[in-house]
Amino acid sequence: MTQVGIAVARHSHVLRPRVPALEDPVRDRSAILDAMAAASSLFPWRAPASEVEQRILLENVPWATYVMLRDTLDSGALHMTYLEGRLELMVTSRAHEVTKTQIARLLELFCLERDIPLYGYGGMTFRDEQQERGLEPDECYCRGTDRELADIALEVVVSNPLVDKLEVYRGLGVREVWVYLHEDAKFRLFALRGSAYEVIPSSEVLPELDLAQLVPYLLEPDQHVALRSFRDHLRAR
Repeated sequence: MTQVGIAVARHSHVLRPRVPALEDPVRDRSAILDAMAAASSLFPWRAPASEVEQRILLENVPWATYVMLRDTLDSGALHMTYLEGRLELMVTSRAHEVTKTQIARLLELFCLERDIPLYGYGGMTFRDEQQERGLEPDECYCRGTDRELADIALEVVVSNPLVDKLEVYRGLGVREVWVYLHEDAKFRLFALRGSAYEVIPSSEVLPELDLAQLVPYLLEPDQHVALRSFRDHLRAR
């Protein structure tokens, strides 16, 4: 097992074209998009989610170019992760989307049943030009009140990231990162301590929730059955 944030190499197709530093990213927009289109046989960034996650890593990408690409290529299945000039683009798989959605539904059901105020922001883009970081979590939440920066970011790992997402989250200042390892069917949790993340046994933002108890419901193929069973479990306690 490789370290998480970078975890679990599985089934991605990887292409690493190099992008020269651009002085005028707006002028060179068409060149960037043409290069991505030329790679479409390996990275179908316009295609719907499939069983295989597609990834592409661009080097030496200026911040303005990243922002332009993120704002131009507006697709929920296309995730971008930017770290100090390195830009990963990923098209998520069906397994990725199903898993992250079911985790979100179970988490939200838990908080509703336990009357815990939870504010969800889905996969909104977080970016910080000064820190040269940006990404979309699979899901993210604040507890208690609505704030600009999420307390919790969820990352589902089906294939190997090409950019260290924990380092991106560290620079953004996200308090906790929950990583679900799809193939291993387990969670790993990280809490920000000063300038670094540390592994923690359970959430400090939501200490009422034992994430390990969610796993059997994630492995249930019928989503409705899983949610109903989890609801009944919560109400029986």
